[in-house]
Amino acid sequence: MGGPELEHLINLFAKLPGLGPRSARRIVLKLLRERETRLLPLADAIRAAANTVKSCSVCGNLDSRDPCTICAAASREDIICVVETVADLWAFERAHVYRGRYHVLGGTLSALSGRGPEDIAIAALLGRVQAAAPSEIILALSATVEGAATGHFLAEKLKASGVPISRLAQGVPMGGSLEVLDEGTLATAMRARSVAR
Repeated sequence: MGGPELEHLINLFAKLPGLGPRSARRIVLKLLRERETRLLPLADAIRAAANTVKSCSVCGNLDSRDPCTICAAASREDIICVVETVADLWAFERAHVYRGRYHVLGGTLSALSGRGPEDIAIAALLGRVQAAAPSEIILALSATVEGAATGHFLAEKLKASGVPISRLAQGVPMGGSLEVLDEGTLATAMRARSVAR
């Protein structure tokens, strides 16, 4: 089909999430057809990101600044929202529903995967809470066994700080039909019910 450079480029694109070999070929063809307007600017942007983007030393977000733009913003509320990944942080930012600060754990506790408290940014969170004493900590972790275990572990560790701890509501999704939900989701939704307004 093409030389080794072309095959290598296609293989690299094919390894990206949501792309396979066919999509990778189409992307590479498009880039090569529009070399000056797409391929070269993309290569420059990738090189610049590789050289400048790093993890924030405060919260773990990705940014070209350290501390990151969010941590450096004086207008942010004095609340820490604990998330598993940078993708979760970005999801909150896109939703425009939260104006506080974040702490990225870098994963969850998982006995099956051999991931303990020392493998994610729990010590950094505890130190940060002790030093800054935020007005609230929100545990915004996935509704999985690992997310629940991590949330429980963090709640226990943070209890001594005296900082109020909250968790995201869980249960019936908007537009969800009750008959297709599993028993665990229904039970969680029933326990976390709130007063109708």
